[in-house]
Amino acid sequence: MTPVWRKSSHSGTDAGTSDCVEVAQLAPRIGVRDSKAPEAPHIALDAADWRRFVARVKHGEYDPT
Repeated sequence: MTPVWRKSSHSGTDAGTSDCVEVAQLAPRIGVRDSKAPEAPHIALDAADWRRFVARVKHGEYDPT
């Protein structure tokens, strides 16, 4: 099955504002890749690691500001 990659609706659509990570269901893992380089390798996280990553992002742990 071909993965269906998607990115956040918050990422925008204009050049320079649409760069984002994309995710896809890669049963049983979650694939994560750079939207600027979709042909490049991606990482695959199990469900527990994905949930921990999302929780840390939501808590601002990876906020660059």
